[in-house]
Amino acid sequence: MAKNRYSRKKNHRGRAEGYKSGFEKDIGDFLKSIKKKQKIKFSYETMKIAYTIPESLHTYTPDWIIVLPNKEILIIETKGRFVTKDRQKHLLIQEQFPDLDIRFIFGRDQKINKNSKTLYSDWCKKNGFLYHIGKEVPLAWLIQ
Repeated sequence: MAKNRYSRKKNHRGRAEGYKSGFEKDIGDFLKSIKKKQKIKFSYETMKIAYTIPESLHTYTPDWIIVLPNKEILIIETKGRFVTKDRQKHLLIQEQFPDLDIRFIFGRDQKINKNSKTLYSDWCKKNGFLYHIGKEVPLAWLIQ
């Protein structure tokens, strides 16, 4: 069988001694070898440093804004593909703006990715979004 040029052999050297890689083991061995002569102390992965990933402001432009006769506003998002980045974005918007009525219309109900059993509709149900599969806005949404 031909070797896949993109596959990488996992290097487990050093794991038996508690390191994550052979490279870290090599540095550990070096430090051990000079410890007494250089009069140093060292430790491996004993400190935790908390840090914050900076927030960044983003904007969302809904596909459709529908103002109903009773002045309620519906936001309709039409999706052919519903990729991870979009799903994450809509969860953040839902969390930050819980009063917005965002609904999805999907061309087809498909898996969120090829390795998942979760369909777009399943994701919407799980996360509290109304949805429709098809190429029209359900009239029931427009009659409030």
